[in-house]
Amino acid sequence: MKHLLSCLLIMFGLIQQIVSAQNRPPLAEVFDVNEMTFNGKVKRFFSFSEFEKYFGTSDSIHLLVDVQPCSYIFENDDATKDLKDKYLYKDGSRFENSGDKVAVDEFRFTGRNYIRYKNVKLNRFTKLRKLKKLFPNAVDQIAEIEVQGEGRLQIIQLREDADNFSDGHINVFLKNGRLYYMHWWFPC
Repeated sequence: MKHLLSCLLIMFGLIQQIVSAQNRPPLAEVFDVNEMTFNGKVKRFFSFSEFEKYFGTSDSIHLLVDVQPCSYIFENDDATKDLKDKYLYKDGSRFENSGDKVAVDEFRFTGRNYIRYKNVKLNRFTKLRKLKKLFPNAVDQIAEIEVQGEGRLQIIQLREDADNFSDGHINVFLKNGRLYYMHWWFPC
């Protein structure tokens, strides 16, 4: 009798897992950085000379040690940070800079700023329906959150990799139904 009861409990647990898995929404799409360029010129990682060539002189600069973000893009292999690493700000966007290396951290769709993703141009005029064609699962899971200094914005979260190796994701924000900015987010 004990054996039968144990078997029934195991079967019940398996059935619950199957039902639970069927009720989960599909995973959001992966945002493949190899399939995109910023302003049609550079990928997410590029050189400082490319920054100056394609974005111009930064509007402002802040040392990361002064800002103290919880994660650095260019963290050293031993988890240390270079004291000269900085954020470069340009037209509302934020770039991390370490020596000659630059990476996009937060990209604002202001003025003429755009990304080309899988040969589709996305800019400040891009509406949700266009994003849904590229990221249907993520758009189906859209949420609205309060963003400090911005108010209530719609947010779509995209995965960084297909194997879910990364703990981070890409937050894509919309304001008034249009593409507003994107941010590479990584937990502390």
